[in-house]
Amino acid sequence: MAAVAGNTRARYRRILRFAAWNLAVTWFFELFLPRVGLTRVAERTRSRRMRRFAQRFHVLAVDLGGLMIKVGQFMSSRLDVLPPEITAELEGLQDEVPAVPFPAIRALAEAELGTSLSAAFSVVAETPVAAASLGQAHRARLAPAAALDAGFDEVVLKVQRPGIDAIIEVDLAALRRVGGWLSHVRLVSDRVDMPALVEEFAETSLEEIDYLLEAASSERFAADFAGDPRVAVPAVVWERTTRRVLTLEDVTAIKITDADALRAAGIDPAEVAPVFAAVMFDQLFTNGFFHADPHPGNVFVTPLARPATESTPASATDPALASAPGPAWQLTFIDFGMMGTVPPNTRSGLRKLLIAAASRDGKGLVDAIRDVGVLLPSAETTELERAMTALFARFGGMGFAELRDVDPREFRDFGNQFSEVIRTLPFQLPENFLLIIRAMSLTSGVCSALDPAFNLWDSVEPYAQQLIRDERGNVVQDVARQALGSATVALRLPGRLDALATRFEDGTVAVTTPSVERRIARLERTARRVVSAVLFAALLIAGAVIRADDVVFGTVLMAVSALPLLHALFAGRRAG
Repeated sequence: MAAVAGNTRARYRRILRFAAWNLAVTWFFELFLPRVGLTRVAERTRSRRMRRFAQRFHVLAVDLGGLMIKVGQFMSSRLDVLPPEITAELEGLQDEVPAVPFPAIRALAEAELGTSLSAAFSVVAETPVAAASLGQAHRARLAPAAALDAGFDEVVLKVQRPGIDAIIEVDLAALRRVGGWLSHVRLVSDRVDMPALVEEFAETSLEEIDYLLEAASSERFAADFAGDPRVAVPAVVWERTTRRVLTLEDVTAIKITDADALRAAGIDPAEVAPVFAAVMFDQLFTNGFFHADPHPGNVFVTPLARPATESTPASATDPALASAPGPAWQLTFIDFGMMGTVPPNTRSGLRKLLIAAASRDGKGLVDAIRDVGVLLPSAETTELERAMTALFARFGGMGFAELRDVDPREFRDFGNQFSEVIRTLPFQLPENFLLIIRAMSLTSGVCSALDPAFNLWDSVEPYAQQLIRDERGNVVQDVARQALGSATVALRLPGRLDALATRFEDGTVAVTTPSVERRIARLERTARRVVSAVLFAALLIAGAVIRADDVVFGTVLMAVSALPLLHALFAGRRAG
């Protein structure tokens, strides 16, 4: 018991040390150096720092497993956003999780099923077909009687990693601490409630280790796509399923990003990308129930014997599916442990956002962002609308490959032009958005891996046109809602004018002048230097205290304390 507790403490401290060090490095290079005029130093070392960070995180994730693997998988799939130094280094995390020895798996499975594996299955392969961060899967064959009831005998036996409950508890405790650190960073806290976000992630992680919930989600997902030949889902063997053991029909096929295997089967990877994107769109914008972990290890492409010219559902993506050369195929989804739901109001906002993006409507896009809840209702959005219009005019319609060919100076100039607009707007991240962002991030990453020249607009535009056609039936309701909104504004106008007059009488109306702004700016700079001085003292004292128990971490804190000291001594002198 003492050894287990010691391992738990060591795991916790290791995660916090990694996070603290990399946050300090990021602060120094990306925030401190530009403030003292050393932006070029930060830019020149960025690629090497990104690669070193990815390598160190790779080691940490493989060594610790647990939720660290989930974080690495997410980063490796952001091919469209994160630099290749990170995505290339972390790509293997989806396949190289160390396996648990089979005797431990056997013991846990037999305890859960209440019988020996030899009685429940004719054969169970001791070598896992897949080892994931929270569990691992073994191929097996049902006993004859169970196979007769199920209608198939080839199955995959998914068993949780022994002790995973305790590991998740430690990882979540560490993430809560890191989230607490970030909640004190104003740039983060103004836009994201980090403690709430971590709790949402905690809830999702705990649901992911309940295999009964995963089995139910699998059947709900299958019902959503019943009769849709684009999608297949494995059947659940409920008689061999518990909270920690899950038995599913074996549907193993071609990994969605295995381009060589796809071509060998007569399937063009470039034909798969738009269909995969459309299926994910259907989940988010139509069904409201979506697979939140569609990384390449969880999606197969299954070749079918039927001809490719068979009829497909009437949707915006039919041409892409019907024109696929060679044998027909399906997208087969597995691992339904991480699922998300989209509330009706959020779904409506997402549909508006998609339509606005497809039509390059900057104002409509901003309105949709507001409806979704990412932008607070009080925000003044005139400049943001102008920024979005300019963004569409220059980069709208480009695929990932085209964007990578654009001169980086163009992106930098655009960012410099509108950075102040973006920074001052009251953005926030709604709690239910974490899984939506994850799903769309993984989708864009998989699509760009299937086809480097993939253009998301080619999938968005026909899909948005279909949504517009669907929306036309609600024109009367929309007009009625607008009329009701106008009437409400008219009724509230006298009260608002009266409130404004009262504020003038009380002297509480704020008036902004350049001289006042300059004085406030000087006060803010002084306050920041005072905070830096206090932070220097706190880090120095904390490092001295902690060094007695943890020499490495204590020394790091004492060394990092020099950074806020330099800021307190030199920041803002030229402006004063």
